[in-house]
Amino acid sequence: MTEEKKRILTGDRPTGMLHLGHYLGSIENRVQLQDKYECCFIIADLHMLTTKPQREEIMKMRDNIRYMILDYLACGIDPEKSLIYLQSAVPAVYELNLFFENMVSFNRLVGLPSIKDMAKNAHLDPENVPFGLMGYPVLQSADILMPRAHFVPVGKDNAAHVEITRDIARRFNQYYGEVFPLPEPILSPVPTLIGTDGKGKMSKSAGNTIFLADDTKTVEKKVRGMYTDPNRVHANVPGTVEGNPVFIYHDIFNPNKDEILDLKERYRKGTVGDVEVKDKLAIAINQFLDPIRERRKMFEKEKGLVEEILYDGTNKMNEVAKETMSLVHQAMGVAGTWKKISRIARDRKKS
Repeated sequence: MTEEKKRILTGDRPTGMLHLGHYLGSIENRVQLQDKYECCFIIADLHMLTTKPQREEIMKMRDNIRYMILDYLACGIDPEKSLIYLQSAVPAVYELNLFFENMVSFNRLVGLPSIKDMAKNAHLDPENVPFGLMGYPVLQSADILMPRAHFVPVGKDNAAHVEITRDIARRFNQYYGEVFPLPEPILSPVPTLIGTDGKGKMSKSAGNTIFLADDTKTVEKKVRGMYTDPNRVHANVPGTVEGNPVFIYHDIFNPNKDEILDLKERYRKGTVGDVEVKDKLAIAINQFLDPIRERRKMFEKEKGLVEEILYDGTNKMNEVAKETMSLVHQAMGVAGTWKKISRIARDRKKS
């Protein structure tokens, strides 16, 4: 890793394969950022434990990690340019998390809407939210500050977490001296992609996704079942284009702008059926996914490649972590206490 470029930290929880929402919301941007910044991509498996602590869920993560890294590679993330690492295999994160827990108030964490949303999505009793989930933003702060990242690409819903990280870094620096930069958020320029059911953002838990690894037939089936204008009961009834998920997807994934304009015009007049509109959308999405699928197959054939990438990246991140923790221990004085105790104890044993 070099010092010439500013450092970025971002990543994903290993919940499985990535979908079109992930691509638009983060992956596409990461591919561009890796040429400008020193990018660190975290596989945040510890964060999974805040909502899924069961052993069977932990075992699933092993396959999910592989799927996710294959998607990274297929989309253009280059391990020669970027560092991909496993969160749980970097012990410094645990230690920093403990230090940082003492630098933010409980009330500050309770007031975060994102924590309530995560508890709701995980079907947790609001009165019995795990301590670990309440501390999710603190662990995120440890993730961000451990490599001393300067920037954090996030969606608007997670911008408050970066602000907590900045507050923790600021307080640490006030207490012990300048160790951490104050990371700045890089807000995604892309709005959240609506799911195929039209009821909210694309999400695996909602079952409204199109995965980057879906084959042609699967994409066709999912597109045929997409939500459209509920008031349009027949093809000859004029329909609404604005806010219609099918046309939102056309605008994003169909490069043929003349075709889109023609479909919109006929849809508003009631002279085109949903079948034709969806069939052309399926073709456009499949053409968009074809090169990603091909690259994924190529990487998938290379036995041990994913594991080697993760192994090398995690080892490199542990070297970065050693540098950070040396600065932290020196600033806080905790290392000095143990060194003094050890020296006195050894001298006594020798005498």
